[in-house]
Amino acid sequence: MKAHSRSLEELDGQRWPDPPQDTTYMVKNVYELRRRPIGTLEPHELARLIGQDVGLPWLLPLAVEILRDTAPRQAAGGWYDDDLLYAVVTRGSEAWAEVPDSARKFKEVVGTLVDLSRELQRKVDALLCGWAEARSG
Repeated sequence: MKAHSRSLEELDGQRWPDPPQDTTYMVKNVYELRRRPIGTLEPHELARLIGQDVGLPWLLPLAVEILRDTAPRQAAGGWYDDDLLYAVVTRGSEAWAEVPDSARKFKEVVGTLVDLSRELQRKVDALLCGWAEARSG
């Protein structure tokens, strides 16, 4: 069964109980998103899960695919929604160590992006620098 047709609960083998009644909307949303097939998740939903460090071994590769597909439009001067990019670029090196092929692809993708905000460009540079240091250290 292809990973995109499975939920995070199926992929990681952990069924979370229902969230407490008095929990925030974001927590309830994360619980609900874990139950959906990952291939049905929209970029903003992936950004939410990735930003909460949920399902990274499965969601980082999917996010890189989406970013790779949308990067040419952004490079051509179109508007670029950077919520997913921000969520991806702010994950730690340890998360990327679990998905080295996706890390390589992500490095290629960010090399094509232009006109990122200063803050986002700093985050990209810091991540790439951290990867370089990890390889040399």
